Amino acid sequence: MEDSFYMKEALKEAHKAYLKEEIPIGAIIVKDNKIIARAHNLRETIKDPTAHAEILAIREAAKVLGGWRLIGCKLYVTMEPCIMCLGAISESRIKTLVIGTKNTKTSDSEYKLKLKQDFLQDKDIDISFGVLEEATSSIVKNFFRKLRKR
Repeated sequence: MEDSFYMKEALKEAHKAYLKEEIPIGAIIVKDNKIIARAHNLRETIKDPTAHAEILAIREAAKVLGGWRLIGCKLYVTMEPCIMCLGAISESRIKTLVIGTKNTKTSDSEYKLKLKQDFLQDKDIDISFGVLEEATSSIVKNFFRKLRKR
């Protein structure tokens, strides 16, 4: 139930991105059962290719904690992180990663998933998939459906 609560908070962030016509991905960072950071995609808004929800949330959490090591933190993200974000998650020492839905929008998604699994194999990160999967998948599908209608 705890994971569902925090994923709902990440979904609120994804909805903010959706309203800004950003790819609707949201992220929440939790430490000691308290949300210390929240963010959503802002690549288009701030014209920054690294402005993914996960990166922005990590930056905010580092400010809150006063250091880059996010030891004991959990990151909740509505969609499977890209390789860049996985690198940042690993480097920040986040212990637990909770993912809503897998990224299946690209034709090489299986290859990328294998690459990500290989990367994470040596990292000490607990990962779980599928928390509120229907809701987290639905917002992304609706976003791209809306774009195609333009």
